[in-house]
Amino acid sequence: MVKLTGIYKGMRKGYGETLVELGKKYDNVVVLDADLSGSTQTAMFAKEFPDRFFNAGVAEQNMIGMAAGLATTGKIVFASSFAMFASGRAWEIIRNLVAYPKLNVKIVATHAGITVGEDGASHQTCEDIAIMRAIPNMVVIAPTDYYHTKNVIRAVSEYKGPVYVRMPRRDTEIIYESEEEASFEIGKGKVLVDGDDLTIIATGEEVPEALKAGEILKENGISAEIVEMATIKPIDEDIIKKSKDFVVTVEDHNIIGGLGGAVAEVIASNGLNKKLLRIGINDVFGRSGKADELLKHYGLDGESIAKRIMEEMKK
Repeated sequence: MVKLTGIYKGMRKGYGETLVELGKKYDNVVVLDADLSGSTQTAMFAKEFPDRFFNAGVAEQNMIGMAAGLATTGKIVFASSFAMFASGRAWEIIRNLVAYPKLNVKIVATHAGITVGEDGASHQTCEDIAIMRAIPNMVVIAPTDYYHTKNVIRAVSEYKGPVYVRMPRRDTEIIYESEEEASFEIGKGKVLVDGDDLTIIATGEEVPEALKAGEILKENGISAEIVEMATIKPIDEDIIKKSKDFVVTVEDHNIIGGLGGAVAEVIASNGLNKKLLRIGINDVFGRSGKADELLKHYGLDGESIAKRIMEEMKK
């Protein structure tokens, strides 16, 4: 059972801790970073396994090239930087050196989305899901909370092939009480809350906000099914087909090409008679501000999501 715990903890901390766990379990796990290991939390792995950690410096394209080379020798490679640089600056190298030969490289990007905050538009990556899921052979995942992140990283370490994992900078609310509860399977969505009137499909740090929205809707007599869609590619088509006639997607990403776009493709391709409302960044650049203030400004907090849904249901 999931619930809003009021406890906040960083997904990237869960990432760093799980890298150390994997390093102890597998001697072929190696980690690369682009001079941001303190922020991405790969420094935890570097401290434990200095001979298996490589700092490429402020050279993300080189880092991905190094990762590809290491993968050809049988290594399980994790490469990390901020999402803007990991997905943006290194995109062509990822496409041609990692995805094309389907190498076993896991690109784990932190500081994704609008909640990077004060760093502003230059660092607020709201396009990464779109550009990464357009690459053949690439799996795209956005974990939900600290515990969920641990299971995501374990799962991708077992998967043979390229994976892109995005997570935010800020500490996010824990909705799972333990790692055991925070189950994860690549390509599978999960119904967190049953409902009759509509389905809210959320990904990443927006899942807790969707749960908050669900509680507000319930207070107003509206029963919302809440679905966690951690894997955006390959997306769980079955869970979308079984959703209610009114579907709402929620993401800290541009509504073009992200979760909303992926769900729209499933609805259209299967001729499903469903109304779709995409809530996310409305094809604009971000701005500087505190994370919580930015969520509210862009309508991505629970209260704003509920308000938008109720307005749409009156039409």
